[in-house]
Amino acid sequence: MEVRDCNGTLLNEGDSVHLIKDLKVKGSSGILKRGTVVKNIRLTDNDEEIEGKVEKSMMVLKTCFLKKS
Repeated sequence: MEVRDCNGTLLNEGDSVHLIKDLKVKGSSGILKRGTVVKNIRLTDNDEEIEGKVEKSMMVLKTCFLKKS
């Protein structure tokens, strides 16, 4: 399974990515700002999602909103 970012760049375990769009956090009033860096990502079973630690909490993010750093 290949996981790719918004530009088609291959993502691997441990890569760093940053957000290309402001995202609302589901179930919270918080917003993740564009340019936020997510370090040391983990791949999931779904090739359109990754897991990463953002602001001290683990979140699942869609790869269409991410760009490899």
